[in-house]
Amino acid sequence: MGKILLTLIFAGLSPLISAQALAPLHGELLKKWPGNRTVNIVFHGHSVPAGYHKTPDVRPFESYPHLVHVGLKGKFPHAMLNVIVTAIGGENSGAGAERFTRDVLPHRPDLVLIDYALNDRDVPEDRVEAAWLSMIRAAKEAGVPVVLITPTGDAKADMANPADPLTQRAALIRKLADAEKVILADVSAAWVAELAEGTPQAELLSQVNHPNLRGHQLATDAIIKALSAAGL
Repeated sequence: MGKILLTLIFAGLSPLISAQALAPLHGELLKKWPGNRTVNIVFHGHSVPAGYHKTPDVRPFESYPHLVHVGLKGKFPHAMLNVIVTAIGGENSGAGAERFTRDVLPHRPDLVLIDYALNDRDVPEDRVEAAWLSMIRAAKEAGVPVVLITPTGDAKADMANPADPLTQRAALIRKLADAEKVILADVSAAWVAELAEGTPQAELLSQVNHPNLRGHQLATDAIIKALSAAGL
């Protein structure tokens, strides 16, 4: 099942962006004192990047924004790297888009990562697409590279079923990344591959719709892989 499903996931997708899209940021992260500066990376989204595990327990140091920070610092030991989380639990992309220019861009980000699909399932697809496009294009206009993140899992979702709402939102994010030529961190594909290898989904979740540390590490690995492929 795993090989067939992954073939379906990736079928027809062209390369999203140049492998050097993040080369300028890579250069900044390599600089040493006194020639370096603070590099700001913003994670925008819902409860998962906000750090919620088993609600109301918030564990930012076991969640992917922090784990990505740790991973990047291991690669760039001289970098002044500042990770900022603007995520809000329970929010969907419509609300996130409404506050994007107020809550994200004032941080003068060097990179923005967006994760809303889990909470977008009950929103009509045209409204979801419009909200994501609004955020993508606002970042582009500000000259900020964007990473779109496909969703982590949900115990009630069948991510092997193309008709499942979560699978459909993951497909929409892939389409948007391709059309807008921005970076895609395909966490859903990594999640599905892990399940296909025999890992029970319960071992990746702290509750029905929030990853545990292992699930967040799986997301982290997919994000860092996408950043590396884009030149970081």
